[in-house]
Amino acid sequence: MLSNVQTSKTIKSTKEKILEAALELISRYGYKGASVRKIAKAVGVRESAIYNHFKNKDEIFQEILKSLFSSDFSDFFEKKPIEENAKKGKKFLMEYAATVKLATFDPKHEKLFKIVLLELMQNKEVREQFLNYFYDNNIKKLSHVLFLMMQEGLIRQSDPMLMAREFFAPLFYLRLEVTLLRVDEKSTVTLSTMFEKHVEFFWESVAVRA
Repeated sequence: MLSNVQTSKTIKSTKEKILEAALELISRYGYKGASVRKIAKAVGVRESAIYNHFKNKDEIFQEILKSLFSSDFSDFFEKKPIEENAKKGKKFLMEYAATVKLATFDPKHEKLFKIVLLELMQNKEVREQFLNYFYDNNIKKLSHVLFLMMQEGLIRQSDPMLMAREFFAPLFYLRLEVTLLRVDEKSTVTLSTMFEKHVEFFWESVAVRA
């Protein structure tokens, strides 16, 4: 008989395989196109075995979305006090852009992002989570950092919310462009340095000159 630890590891391993297979299939065919039967076949188990770990396909999908909307990037602002980040000025913006870049070129994050793109027009819940994630967890917090940079005299006075959107939008577009190019198996080499170049360009536009 397996010990409790061994059994736990077996269950976890099977559950992870289900999530990995579902991630792959949903990123290819969308939520509707990835049936439980296809997921079970990809894992190499009977369809009934899926229900030992998840109630239904929607529960699998919610777990996958959690991987995106609860990623390392989502707690970026919590890793250090926001006042400390603001004092770093350009260095903070470089770190932020580097985090976006890391997620952009990460294979798992790419699949997650493709799922979001596929489902945005079909799934209201995905739209709401998406807007909350990118607005509340990024734009609002980024605008707070930029406001404090203005208070520190590092950047010129302006509307911090507008400035946050101006900084974030090109990074989001770069992530989208990389994903679209990879779908058609086209090179993304020329985009690998654009994240840093964007920060340089933005900083030159907003920095206070001594």
